Amino acid sequence: MEPVRAVEGTAVPLDRSDVDTDQIIPSDWLKRVERTGFGRGLFSEWRDDPGFVLNKAEHQGATILVAGPNFGTGSSREHAVWALQDYGFQAVVSSRFADIFRTNCTKVGLLPVHVDAEAARQLLDAVTENPSLHVSIDVEARRVRAPEIDLDAPFELDDFTQYRLLEGLDDIGLTLRHEDEISAHEAGRQGWLPSTA
Repeated sequence: MEPVRAVEGTAVPLDRSDVDTDQIIPSDWLKRVERTGFGRGLFSEWRDDPGFVLNKAEHQGATILVAGPNFGTGSSREHAVWALQDYGFQAVVSSRFADIFRTNCTKVGLLPVHVDAEAARQLLDAVTENPSLHVSIDVEARRVRAPEIDLDAPFELDDFTQYRLLEGLDDIGLTLRHEDEISAHEAGRQGWLPSTA
C-alpha cells in the first residue's frame, strides 16, 4: 500500500444516505477473480441513468467522493472499496460510515473522512453548486479544507490508523516490519515442524 498523507482535488457529490455496498458494487460483479476492473461496476445500476452524478462531464477526474450519511452499510464486501479506488477515488467524505466499510478502506489506502454532519452538508452543497471546488485532506493534521467556502474541519482518525496510512502499511506491511524476528524464530524451529519456507 502506498502512503496516504494528503488527498487533493475536486469532488463528486453523492447526495444519498444509507448507500450500501450492494449499491456501490452490485453482486453480479463479485464473480470476478482479480482485484482490478471494479471501477466499471461502481454504482453501475445507478449509472444507467444519464443524469446520475458520475455520468456528468464536470465530475470526471474527481479524486474525492462526498456522500450522505451512513455510507457503506450492508455486507462486508471489500469489492466496494476496490471499486471506489479503481474508479479513481482516493477519499470518501461522510458524516457516518459503516464500521466494516471504514476498516476495509483503511486496510487498502482509501481514506474514509468522517466529519460532523454540518461540515459534510456544507461540503456536499458546495460541491453540488461548484464542481470545480478544490478540496484538500491532510491526514497528518486530520483536517479537510476547502478555503473557497471557509471550510476547515477536523475528521476522526485514530492514532494507529493514521500511522498506518502515513507509513503506507497494510496488514502484510505491518507483519514485514518484524521480518528479522520472524526469520530468526523460523531458523530455530525443529525441522519436523511445519514451515513457511
